[in-house]
Amino acid sequence: MNLLFDVASCVRATSKFSECTKCVDICPVSTIEIVDNIPAFTPADCITCGGCVGSCPTEAFSLSGFSSIEFFFKFLEEESNELVCQKDLYGCLTVLSVEHLVSMALASEKPVIIDVNACACGGDSDKLQNQLKQNIEEANFILSSFCDKEILTKALENDFVKKEEEIQASSRRSLFTLKGAIKSKQDLDEAVEADQLKEFGIDLSDIARMKNKVIPDKRKLLFSVLKRVEKRESYEIIPTEEISFTSQKFVDDSCTNCQICYRICPTGALSSNQKFSLINFDSMLCVKCHLCHDVCEPNAIQLQPGYEIKEFFEPTQRTLATFDIQRCNECGNYFTYTGGEKECFRCKIEEEEARELHYLARQRKS
Repeated sequence: MNLLFDVASCVRATSKFSECTKCVDICPVSTIEIVDNIPAFTPADCITCGGCVGSCPTEAFSLSGFSSIEFFFKFLEEESNELVCQKDLYGCLTVLSVEHLVSMALASEKPVIIDVNACACGGDSDKLQNQLKQNIEEANFILSSFCDKEILTKALENDFVKKEEEIQASSRRSLFTLKGAIKSKQDLDEAVEADQLKEFGIDLSDIARMKNKVIPDKRKLLFSVLKRVEKRESYEIIPTEEISFTSQKFVDDSCTNCQICYRICPTGALSSNQKFSLINFDSMLCVKCHLCHDVCEPNAIQLQPGYEIKEFFEPTQRTLATFDIQRCNECGNYFTYTGGEKECFRCKIEEEEARELHYLARQRKS
């Protein structure tokens, strides 16, 4: 498998203000770095563990030949309900996000069992192992809020751990092993390219695709599974910091209706109407990428302190803010009216500049 990256899906490519570093933080060999605000990596150093794939909120990273959706249905069809790093995925189980784990636990007739101590993916495997444990803990916490399903963990010390030399060979391709595989100029070119830092630029086609609102496959999977779960009469409210893949928000009075948040939202969780007179929010479309918070200049978008689990089963589009849209008396364009003269912000600036120039001209004459 090879690591793939779709720059148009990355929130860092959408805005220079994005502070997302989840792919960098999870990488066990530190091959992913930020170059000109965009993730970059050296293919030869990548051990294709899939940690960045599982942690990316918008699924900008992926592994060639691997589909989490296909894996999900394959797992349900198999008799075994156990998952082990390398053995079941040829990579690390951190490629599966919390959403995947919740979906698998809900859809499986048997309890899902994960061996958390068999990670042998190379590099800083403790980082991957700790992330896997966190994902399982969060998934179980969310499951406990509305059902009795639970992901079980199994501690097998050495049953599925590879020998040191096998780990080394499979997790990091050295120049020595590459030489043995080189049989043509194409092989040589690919080997040389793999040792170079792979950077990503943004072209016009990427910009066009950034405008599309795309819901990640892992969220679609969770949608599908939750529809088949029996509803309760009441649901819990959990602390917002205990859920990593979605959020509920509110907008305070400092909002200027600059429109950036809902224009830049990658999934369409934030939206407006044709007059841009309101801000709507759909929690189940939110992937908690934090981009809307990063670009909001007055910091008007805030997270609710508690997340209502009811949203999982009764998704609701909420109106976070409404605005009075009026036509400017000067230019005739519509703008967000906050009182006083019906004059848009641009016309006010132009009028102030004209007054200043007029004042300077009078000063020179005198």
